[in-house]
Amino acid sequence: QVQLVESGGGLVQAGGSLRLSCAASGFIFSINGMGWYRQAPGKQRELVAATTSGGRATYADSVKGRFTISRDNAKNRVYLQMNSLNPEDTAVYYCNADLLQIGGSGYTDYWGKGTLVTVSS
Repeated sequence: QVQLVESGGGLVQAGGSLRLSCAASGFIFSINGMGWYRQAPGKQRELVAATTSGGRATYADSVKGRFTISRDNAKNRVYLQMNSLNPEDTAVYYCNADLLQIGGSGYTDYWGKGTLVTVSS
């Protein structure tokens, strides 16, 4: 099967930085888009940043200029560099991948279990 495992979350003071990593593993034939979503307490899950297999990136307005998404296609990994963090960035961050399994019939969304980012004021 396929697994997405996030790492890099934690507690940081406002103005600080964190780097999230996500590794996709398993019977993967191909990965299309990869991205990061977040869900704060009492709020809906929202897109933070996403990247195509070719490296074209999209960002939520709230993180533009502060967050950078990058990807290592050879390792099936996606990263999120988060700078100038503020308390509003506190959330569980989830990795997402649109991928085709070996022997699969089509691309399917997969999700990691999430990593908690807490930004203190």
